[in-house]
Amino acid sequence: MGKTLLNVEDLVVAFSMYRGDTLKKENLEVIHSLSLDVKEGEILAVVGSSGSGKSILASAVLDLLPKNAIVSGRITYDGKPLSMKTTPDLYGKEISFIPQSVDYLDPLMKVGKQVQGVKGSKARQEELFKKYRLGKDTEKKYPFQLSGGMARRVLISGAVMGNPKLIIADEPTPGLDLELAMETLKHFRTLADQGTGILMITHDIDLALNVADRIAVFYAGTIVEIASTQDFLSGRDALRHQYTKALYDALPQNGFKPIPGAQPYAGSLPSGCLFADRCPYRDDACAGEQPEREVRGGKVRCAHAT
Repeated sequence: MGKTLLNVEDLVVAFSMYRGDTLKKENLEVIHSLSLDVKEGEILAVVGSSGSGKSILASAVLDLLPKNAIVSGRITYDGKPLSMKTTPDLYGKEISFIPQSVDYLDPLMKVGKQVQGVKGSKARQEELFKKYRLGKDTEKKYPFQLSGGMARRVLISGAVMGNPKLIIADEPTPGLDLELAMETLKHFRTLADQGTGILMITHDIDLALNVADRIAVFYAGTIVEIASTQDFLSGRDALRHQYTKALYDALPQNGFKPIPGAQPYAGSLPSGCLFADRCPYRDDACAGEQPEREVRGGKVRCAHAT
């Protein structure tokens, strides 16, 4: 793998909003002290349960958060601050986005033209549609004429149209059958092997393990562990955080073993380790700040990881 393309340091995202029936505004913090990086030629998969804030991370990187968002921390691309104000020309060119919602497609434009964009090649668009099993007539259709799976394949085609250096993929495979989902991920792997960095946000750990180089485990608005894919394949003892081990145990091939409790709500987070209330090893050390540290070649936020 090459140099670092994307670097996120101590990202905090809150939303200014009215709570309940009061007229008092409060800041609801949904991303907390989050750090990660994506290098040239690698796929970093961010995995975690639905509703944990993974898509907000993608919006923060792409500077797509709404006006009531309050953001702190540092996001850089190729060592330089990244935002719509300072580096608008990067978005859609060097940095490409595959959104979770197919509503990103323009309902008033035929999808072939959307994928080609301003300077895109029709030949390249036809090549990608063929790769993703979209019939020749698809380019002449409007989004409402597509199935959900077809619309998702159109979005993916548009994202890889210009051979970007960094791809942010937010749940790129829902609506695709298993075979096509695997083909899509294999295409991501090919792009990464050619030097593209890919940040892939997904709830499907099994799919991610097929192509990712590293797995960033997301819980209650932050990254609790970043481990190599090989660590997951080696077994739970190679993992560091108790939540990561719980995710591993909950995989179908590991018996669907549940743990008690639920992820804390963003408006009432506990102090210290966010997983402490569900952890069998919690003690006084879990109540303090949990800085990210390196353990056995990975990164983890846990006082007891060894």
